[in-house]
Amino acid sequence: MEDFTAIGRLLIIFGLVLAGLGLLLLLAGRVPGVGRLPGDIVIQTDNVTCFFPLATMIILSILLTVLLNVVARLFR
Repeated sequence: MEDFTAIGRLLIIFGLVLAGLGLLLLLAGRVPGVGRLPGDIVIQTDNVTCFFPLATMIILSILLTVLLNVVARLFR
């Protein structure tokens, strides 16, 4: 019976993480300037547009690294 308890806890944690990610994606569309930072590359031709959000991804990577380090320190 204890095996089911561990699986249940993992499923609850996974569900909370997915809900948090969904909320983050909903709110990310309302933040001004995301995806239009200096360093984001946009190449447009007649029929094709290529978008490379380099600066946005670097900032997002730094924020997620800090967040995950804080969470990891809380669970130590």
